[in-house]
Amino acid sequence: MSPTPARMDALRRFAALALADKRLSIESASADASFRRYWRISGAHGARIVMDAPPDNENIEPWLDIGARLHGAGLHTPEVFAVDRAQGFVLMEDLGARTYLPELSDMTADALYADALDALLRMQAEADVAGLPAYDRERLVTEMELLPEWFLKRHLGFVPSCEEWDVTEAAFTFLVHAALEQPRAFVHRDFHSRNLLIVDDAKPAIIAHALLSPGIIDFQDALSGPITYDLVSLLRDCYIEWDAGRVDGWVESHRLRLRHAHLIGPEIDAAHFGRWFDLMGLQRHIKVLGIFCRLCYRDGKAQYLGDLALVWRYTISVARRYPELAQFVALLERALGGHDITQPRTQAPGP
Repeated sequence: MSPTPARMDALRRFAALALADKRLSIESASADASFRRYWRISGAHGARIVMDAPPDNENIEPWLDIGARLHGAGLHTPEVFAVDRAQGFVLMEDLGARTYLPELSDMTADALYADALDALLRMQAEADVAGLPAYDRERLVTEMELLPEWFLKRHLGFVPSCEEWDVTEAAFTFLVHAALEQPRAFVHRDFHSRNLLIVDDAKPAIIAHALLSPGIIDFQDALSGPITYDLVSLLRDCYIEWDAGRVDGWVESHRLRLRHAHLIGPEIDAAHFGRWFDLMGLQRHIKVLGIFCRLCYRDGKAQYLGDLALVWRYTISVARRYPELAQFVALLERALGGHDITQPRTQAPGP
């Protein structure tokens, strides 16, 4: 939904007062999956970003808190220049528009992911997790329950029987146990190619204390949770896919660095860590199948249906590796049938 003229007038007044500059130009910088919007403000000061988070729909306090935690760990989050909590405006550093996604290729991936994995290790080792909500059993299950509600029922028109509900609940329980046996660390929750930016330059004060690139955004939902969660968000990204062998290499490299940093024990070998990585990713992708459908049907963002095919491939290919999930795989495949996953189906599939 576009902001009202009154909202835009308030935003302009906020920026003009904060920058002591009435001759500002404003253009859309981006919108995300929430109610937040971002505006690029240009004037005598150069470029800045204003986050527009309507207080009736968004709370900016978690964004401010988590940004400060990451900044304190030496990560490049946007520097904050001014805040209007009552109106939900934040004036911040402009990290640019070079997100990872369009710049990733076979030639650039190793270098870009090296930077991202450096940032991830620092985040896991140094970011303050005190007081953060836990990625606990209830939260993990609640997320996965988006799949039957929004993907199976709303998108595919498939209503599970009582026996199929039992299969689904057993699969969710299996995945929760796998997640909760992992060591805990700071979890960004959306550490992927649309939330990482290539930053070419910054003030010396930034360079002196922090990793310059990547710039990290959309971090307000951070939790304390399983140590593989952000790794799988990055390497089994819902928007870009890599050869399995290449992913395995990145995963193993990060495992060794976690071991060296004493964030996992020496008993966690490649197979054990790979199982954690697989099953954490499966929990995430089950959730995302539901989220993408909810974004379409509840929030009017139909473009997310186009991303379902990759998330489905991740889900099915990983679940097939684990005998404990065989019935769950069969249920999902029965629900989809031969249907084009990117298109809504108004009638339930036949028996």
